[in-house]
Amino acid sequence: MTAAPAGTGSVVPVPYDPELVEGLAAFLDLVEVIPLRADTILANRAHFATIIPPIAVQAAGRPVTWEDRLIPGPDGAPDVEVTIVRPSTPSPDPAPAVLSIHGGGMVLGTRFFGTPELIDLAERYGVVGVAAEYRLAPEHPGPAQAEDCYAALRWMAAHAAELGIDPDRILASGQSAGGGLSAAVALMARDRGGPRLAGQLLGCPMLDDRNETVSARQYDGIGAWDRNNNDTAWTAIAGADRFTDRVSPYTAPARAVDLADLAPAYIEVGAAETFRDEAVDYASRIWATGGQAELHVWGGGYHGFHGFSPDAVVSVAANAARDSWLRRVLRLGG
Repeated sequence: MTAAPAGTGSVVPVPYDPELVEGLAAFLDLVEVIPLRADTILANRAHFATIIPPIAVQAAGRPVTWEDRLIPGPDGAPDVEVTIVRPSTPSPDPAPAVLSIHGGGMVLGTRFFGTPELIDLAERYGVVGVAAEYRLAPEHPGPAQAEDCYAALRWMAAHAAELGIDPDRILASGQSAGGGLSAAVALMARDRGGPRLAGQLLGCPMLDDRNETVSARQYDGIGAWDRNNNDTAWTAIAGADRFTDRVSPYTAPARAVDLADLAPAYIEVGAAETFRDEAVDYASRIWATGGQAELHVWGGGYHGFHGFSPDAVVSVAANAARDSWLRRVLRLGG
């Protein structure tokens, strides 16, 4: 990356960690083959369908079981498809649980984006995972996505005994759009009197429809999920309400006026990505209410860096920090 000369008025991006550059190139070559614009959303969905392995492939040879279910959706809305991932040998005691919410800008992807995390957690810690298939924009404007995920959370809590889970140890977790939707579900759980969440894991979260931060401008036309992709997605999600006070905090959690009394948050983001500043602001606003948030801004990290550059020193550190928080919040052994 070539930095703009000082004093030109250009926004200079934070450089990438050199160890991450190869992984970023792989990300762009695999995931962002087609620039995301209003007229390429369907083409991008078709492409994503070719790069997400089926759950049977993801789980092959792993000590887990999985099943698909159709559960009640929000009032007046369609049912929600979920996939439940369990350890092959379940614990006799109620297990911790994770509601997995996939990324893709709320316009792309499927629940199977998030199932690798659930397989790993089931294998390592005996966690029971539920991956929710939420409706996508623009066919379904926000907050339809969050409403579907909240319906899945309510179902998990109501069926805790059947699922073998501890209703006091349910976590909402997601990356990118999934991180933003996990924040929205935490807001809903607070505002609607439950179910109680043990925590919210917000990975490089998509929180603010306005897309006007310094970091958004630094990654305009640069890197993974740049400002242009983000702009396309938010217009699809919020439509004519975008940039106005009509945008619900359940659509864009940065719009929430009050961030008090939320479930403990883990917020992680790369220093070299679009979502850096909105993630930092969200954590700061939680702290301002006396709430609990653990914030990690990883130097030189691009959007989703630990997935495509897993062996880089910064990725190893990021994964260890996230694992430490998960063990503390869900009271996991090992």
